[in-house]
Amino acid sequence: MMQAGTAVRRWMTFGVATLVAACGGGGGGSSDGVIAGIDRGGIVTATGSITGFGSVHVNGVHYVTTGATITLDDNPGAESDLRVGQVVRIEGRIDQDGVNGTATRVIFDDEVEGPVQSIDRVNSRLVVLGRTVQVSAQTSFDDSISPRSLAGVAVGDRIEVSGRVATTGVVEATRVERKAAQSSVEVKGTISALDTNAHSFALSQLTVSYASAQLSGFASGQPANGDRVEVFGSVDGSGVLVASRVERESGGAAGNTGEQADYEGLVTSFVSATDFAVAGQRVTTTVSTVYEGGTASSLALDVPVEVEGRFNASGVIVATKVQFRRSSDTEFSGRVDSVNAAGGSLVVFGVTIRVNSLTRFEDHSGVDVQRFSLANIAVGDYVEVDAYNDGSSLLATKLERDDDQGEVRLEGVAQNVAAPNFTVGGVAVTTDGNTEFRDTNGVTVNAAAFFQAAPGRQVKARGTLVGNAVLATRAELED
Repeated sequence: MMQAGTAVRRWMTFGVATLVAACGGGGGGSSDGVIAGIDRGGIVTATGSITGFGSVHVNGVHYVTTGATITLDDNPGAESDLRVGQVVRIEGRIDQDGVNGTATRVIFDDEVEGPVQSIDRVNSRLVVLGRTVQVSAQTSFDDSISPRSLAGVAVGDRIEVSGRVATTGVVEATRVERKAAQSSVEVKGTISALDTNAHSFALSQLTVSYASAQLSGFASGQPANGDRVEVFGSVDGSGVLVASRVERESGGAAGNTGEQADYEGLVTSFVSATDFAVAGQRVTTTVSTVYEGGTASSLALDVPVEVEGRFNASGVIVATKVQFRRSSDTEFSGRVDSVNAAGGSLVVFGVTIRVNSLTRFEDHSGVDVQRFSLANIAVGDYVEVDAYNDGSSLLATKLERDDDQGEVRLEGVAQNVAAPNFTVGGVAVTTDGNTEFRDTNGVTVNAAAFFQAAPGRQVKARGTLVGNAVLATRAELED
């Protein structure tokens, strides 16, 4: 999905081994250099975003949900109510192969739901109930939003956001859905500026009045600064959220001693490589911990990682593996030349793109297959792919099928720049006298200015496919 402005791509998945059954069409295997999933069977607690269905795929593991208790925002639900990109908590068992499991509970709880207050399209941000939300190429937008990007959202729209919260308080969105307009709202956040006399506190830019609210989960019976809470209520004419209910968030109980853990998210606190937290869950490492995609020195606040290990007696994950998630830097939108479902790859614009167990699959076409995978893709299908080069070829972090958009699109680092041509992700792009050139602010510039600035820069091109080359009708510099 192509977005205007800067895109923070923190959640693009790192290339690890895949399971053919997990994505319904293979990819990766041992050729990706590591083994996906958890190494031994047993009881497991996992958190991460949903990447596909059949039943539910989280962190490269396929969890069967038959018989599982599924809740969405504290309400009973079914697997069919879940969506790709939602951050969920899974409790269940993992098989000995480490890539299959059975869920007993699947829990989804959004980060914020309410009206959009403002939109910054240049920086791909919006504000909902005082919470700043960052969208990126990895954000999944529901079909109810057209186009499926920030361009399809307007001030006043009621939306639901799932995502991960950075230490800055910014919600880094993994999914955005439009919801029916209603007066009630809900939002999570960390309490600050508590005023016990006025019975109010702040959540980021939002003032909350809890004078008449039902309070639950507070050890002292009352909220305190630093408490992580979820608030339900309605916004009055002055913009204050009048709470009907305030719940202290526990983050879910840690597993019992020796049980397995698989947590994916941002590093939310950091003291050292042996004392940090991921998505609020404390983690420690040992001399035996394996690091993939980085080293212990790569750990820092807001770095996206996945940790696997076991809970100790203190409820801390003793990590056997810490995997750093790689960013996507290339986006393709166009028709499929060929597909090799068994081999886990497809060809777009003459370029081979691999998938693996962490690739996010979603079908936005008229067919609308929920349990969508590479096996459902045919030659000629229009797809949108986010990918990065892992040293051997392009590896997809997200693959979406859509109805034909009538043009092809590319975004990535401009290479082999020599007017009137350049390449993106190995795809040749050519320009002519009809090409419109734009700078990072969307202002039209001449060809000379574009080609002078383009080498090594992120660029976006759209146009028509001539052979395996894109004849650009527009070429833009990205921030």
